[in-house]
Formats: sequence, C-alpha cells, structure tokens
Amino acid sequence: MPESSDERALASALVARDDAELTALLLARGIAPSASWEDAFDAATALLEESAVERALLRAPRFVLVALGEAVTEATALPDRARDWAWRRGLVDDAGALFGGVAQRIRDLADREPAAFEARTAADPSPATEDERHAAEERAFSSVSALTDLLVAASDIPLLRTGAGQVSAVDRRRLVDAGAVADAEELEDLVASAAEAGLVRGVEREWVVTVDGLAWLEKGTADRWERIVRAFPGALGEGLVTDDGGFAPPSRWPDAFPLDPAWPDRASRTWRVALRWGLYAPSGAEPDWTTALRRTGTPATAAFAELLPAEIDRVYLQADLSAIAPGPLAPAIELRLRRMAVRESRAQASTYRFTPASVASAVALGETAASLRAFLGGISLTGIPQPLDYLVEQESARHGLVRVGVDPASGRTRIESADRELLAAIAVDQALRPVGLVPDGDALASRVGRDAVYWTLADARYPVVAVDAAGAAERPVRREPPAASRPATPDYGRLVAVLRAAQDDGSDAAWLQRELDRAARERQTMTVVVAMPGGATREFLLEVTGLGGGRLRGRDRSADVERTLPVASIVSARPAEDATA
Repeated sequence: MPESSDERALASALVARDDAELTALLLARGIAPSASWEDAFDAATALLEESAVERALLRAPRFVLVALGEAVTEATALPDRARDWAWRRGLVDDAGALFGGVAQRIRDLADREPAAFEARTAADPSPATEDERHAAEERAFSSVSALTDLLVAASDIPLLRTGAGQVSAVDRRRLVDAGAVADAEELEDLVASAAEAGLVRGVEREWVVTVDGLAWLEKGTADRWERIVRAFPGALGEGLVTDDGGFAPPSRWPDAFPLDPAWPDRASRTWRVALRWGLYAPSGAEPDWTTALRRTGTPATAAFAELLPAEIDRVYLQADLSAIAPGPLAPAIELRLRRMAVRESRAQASTYRFTPASVASAVALGETAASLRAFLGGISLTGIPQPLDYLVEQESARHGLVRVGVDPASGRTRIESADRELLAAIAVDQALRPVGLVPDGDALASRVGRDAVYWTLADARYPVVAVDAAGAAERPVRREPPAASRPATPDYGRLVAVLRAAQDDGSDAAWLQRELDRAARERQTMTVVVAMPGGATREFLLEVTGLGGGRLRGRDRSADVERTLPVASIVSARPAEDATA
C-alpha cells in the first residue's frame, strides 16, 4: 500500500493542477474514465499503487529510466526532461522528488532489468549514395500515389474499421483487389501515416477523410510528401523526439523503450513506414532531406523535389478505353481523372482505365456528357477515341434511370424507374438489404431516409438521382468532412470534477477522516493528537478498534486502557510508525 504521506502529498498536488494538466495525467497513466474515485485521496492511492506505478514505468523511455535509476541509487536530482516526464504522470512531488513507493518500484525494476537503466549511445546514419537517394524518392513517390488512391476511395465511401482501429477485412480486400495497395501491411502503414498527419480521422467505426485530407489531394507531389513526413516524428513517441522537433537516429529506435513489451513491434513498423516514405535506405543510409528533418523537424523538401519528374497536364487516350500519362499529372487533373477512370498502375508513368462503372460514378458525382468531353478533349494528346465517346454518351443517358425521393403522403422514401427490369433487380439485390426495400405499387419504398437510400444505391453503382419535392434533381451531401484535429481524448470530465470538489471540501479534514476510516477498518495503531481545553494538545498512541457516532475508539497502548475520543477534537492522526506525517 502507498505511504500515507505520499498519498496526501499527491492528493494535494492533484487538486492544484488545472483541468488540462489533470486530463493529460489521466490519459498518460491510462486511467479509465469510469474509475470509481470519490475524492483526490482515492486518486492518489490508485496512482501510487505498486501495479499502477509499474505500468507507468514500463512505458518510460530509456533516458527517463536512466535518470530515475541514478536519482534512486545516487540521490541525484532528476534532469529537467525526466522530471517533467515523471511530474506529468504523478510520480514525483512538485519539488521533483520521487514518492517513496515510486522509488522502491524503480529499485525493484532495476534489479530485475538492469540493462534497461543503462545509457546507450547512438551514431548518426551515413549519408545516402546517389543511387540510394533515387531509390528512396521512387519509394516515396509510390507511397504518395497509393495514399492518393486511398483517400480518393475513402472520400466517396469511408473505410470501415475494427475496434482495434484497423481497416475492415471487406474494405481491405476491396482496396487490394482494386490495386490501390499491394497488401494489408501497406494499407495499415498508409492509414497510420494519414492519421498522424491529420488527413483521416477515426469517427466511430469509420476512417473518414478530413478537410485537410481533401485539401491534400489538391497539392503537388512534393507538398503531399512534406505533409506526411513532417508528422512522422510524432509516430516515434516522446522518448525519441528532440526538443527542436527532430528525432533520434534510427540506431536508437529498437531499444528506446526497453521495458515496454509492445515497443519492438512498434519500432519495426515505424522503420517500415520510414522506408516507404523515402526517409531512409534499407541499409540505414540517410538522404539529405531526412537529415534536415531529423535535426530540425523540417525536411529539405527542395532536395527531394529535385529528383521528382516534372508534372504534366496531358495524357494519351487509347481506343481500348485506357489513358496513359507519361509522367506525374498535375494534381487538379489527376484528381478529376481518377473520379472517372480506374488507375491500373502506380508508377511515375501511370495507366488509367475507363469502365462503365467508373464513368457512371463520375456522372453520379455531377459530371455530364458535355463536361466529360470538354475535360477529356482538353487533356488528350490524341483526341477522344470513338469507343470512349460512346461510353460517355451511354452512361450519361442512363444516369437518372433510378429516381429517389420522398412520398409526400406517407413520408417514406420512394424509388422509381421507367426501366422495370432495373427496378426488379434493385428489389432483389442483397447489397441493398440494409435499407429494407419493399414493393409499393409500381415503385419501391423504404423507411430509411432518402439520402441514405440514395448513397446506398450510388455505392452499388446504380444510375441513381435524388429528387426534391418538386421532382428536381439534387445531389445529397454524404457528410461534412471532419476537421483534422486529433481523435478526442476519453471524457475525464467526471474524474476532473471529483478532484476539483476536493478543493472545496477542506482537504485537512477530509484527509483526517480518511486516515481514521482506514485505521478503524484495518485496526491500525495510530498516533492521535487531541486538542484539550485551554488550547493544549495531548498525544495518544491508540490501537484503533472502531469509529462511529463522531467518536474514535481504541486501546491506549501507553496506559493500557480503552479510550473514546471525540473526532471533532482530533487535530491530527498518523500511523504510529510514520513519524514524518
């Protein structure tokens, strides 16, 4: 059990912190918002429990463990960074001194894992050769292209995610089959990078593209890459990020958190991500753009951009319904082309394929036959081949065959089509079961809202249009993209309020009541100081046997008699062996 003096000191320190500091502490210590604390003393007891302290120390970076070990064995003061780390987790008092129970856990861990408390040196990486620089740029270009494919897909249909945050198996298979990513590992790496950079955000059970993610799609390759790698240090964790925003050399990554059993896998994944974005060569050599990022937190984007091929604004349209871009396309052209064609290759010279589904999707997003012809004619070096022109005309004509509106009489969603066979196909399509379509005369009806039914049909590639009460076509907004803020922290409002209430409770009285309650419960021997008439005080060594009715009962160890003391007269109480409280 934590020492009572430590508990009281931490309880007093907690109530003196502001709401943001308390929330940060609770988050750093992994406290559940549902913790059944009733006051600051409950909080201090829980935070100083041996198992809770050990959990906090297991996540400590090596530089903190080294400093903590020296503070315990050599009685030295903690350096500023280590003291700040420990203070933000409630392991030291406001003067930076370790609580007694914390110091003991450090000794126990140092005896058990002495290597974790030893300082390590790390050498800077060697400079990358010219061949390694070019290879790194090509990997980074491929990653930018893959993430672009991913965000384009997710901006139309958010990616479902599991409880652990991974992309669902259904979406993973869909993206791999479409060639957007090579495998599940690449998909998870790209999503992690996008989330760190604020391009996607977890909203309930989906990965949703943010406002910044949509803006990122409009930028050039170098700017897209820079946004990702600027956020890269955040993936390394506090122990590897330097004060100037840079990060430690990769040679320090594998054992940066020597007590954390989850760190080796995370370090391996972080190295893999660094390779994907061209920050390092497989040999460990470092390109010049990464050297700047590591030292200052800002990459040398100009050095990276020098190796990129020039962006182009023209493509070759082929009679086999393909489009060949002999270099990286300008962002605005690339983004629009991706919405009407499927990209088949992700090299610097890319191939796109027009399909009935892809053209129909573009029409559903607002394109017309005229706008498609104008765009394609403007970027084509070979004109518009007849097969492509026919496909555009065909899918434009089919658009709107299915109309979704609201029945004014019943208020239910109504789906109509002049094509009876198409309507019959919709009625039996298993992919549409969630919207519960039922026959309604010569149409279909659903209790689900119009917009949800529209997007379900659109996602299933039906030529659907939403109509208003007057029958005019309109395009519903699927959802407003969220801001690029970090995921919301757990709601610690109740726990913070509990700690805040302690400021108004009279902490001395609350602490005394807590000590007496515990003494009665555990039959402790206490040194009790009682106020006597005339202003004097008297000290009793009391073996506590009970507490109730405003009185403390116990055997006076000095006089060997039973005593009953009024709680209102007790000035202080401390365990008999605690001479410092």
